Amino acid sequence: MSEATYIPGTCNIGKSEIRRRQVVGLVGLFFSLSSLVALVSVSAPREARLGIFLPLMVASVGYVQSRSKFCLAYGFAGTFNLGKLGDITRVSEPGARAQDRATALKILIKSLVLASLSTLVVFALPF
Repeated sequence: MSEATYIPGTCNIGKSEIRRRQVVGLVGLFFSLSSLVALVSVSAPREARLGIFLPLMVASVGYVQSRSKFCLAYGFAGTFNLGKLGDITRVSEPGARAQDRATALKILIKSLVLASLSTLVVFALPF
């Protein structure tokens, strides 16, 4: 793929924005793993493991957005960025904005499900 183009409901970010979402996903993963190690090392109560949901949600949102080539926030705001960072453009067509919002909602739901399932796995671990 040489140059990204805006496609309503499908693609609203370019290479630099995708890279930014990958970094967010990795940061969320780092904090998730370090939180898990801390919880285990201090023998925290099992219920404390539910607190890992937030960093797992950050990791999930970054991962799903980078894989989808679609920004959740841009989708809800009716904007896109296919160029350099900070070069945001408004979506002018109402139908395209509706498609973007629908895709943003799907990404949010996928991220919530992924983070919730991951949190349940951490909660169920026998340590």
